[in-house]
Amino acid sequence: MKTLINIKADKAVKEHAQKLAEELGLSLSAVVNAQLKQFIRSRSMYLSAVPRMSPALKSLLEMVERDIKAGKNFSGPFSSPEEIAGHLDAL
Repeated sequence: MKTLINIKADKAVKEHAQKLAEELGLSLSAVVNAQLKQFIRSRSMYLSAVPRMSPALKSLLEMVERDIKAGKNFSGPFSSPEEIAGHLDAL
């Protein structure tokens, strides 16, 4: 069931938010709903226009960087689809 929330916002703020939401392929309603859900889940509020890295993603990237330096857990480069298929068949 949907309900209507009436809020007061500066006209320029609403217009800029709508424009950004559209650039991201979202409606302003979807943005507000997502923010409210996040607020409920985390019981906190974080505002930023810049994406931030989660601790899990940071840990994963560190592991990948170690593997790259050690030369393990990656394949290629491949010069043809047949070479890729042969490599996959050999696994």
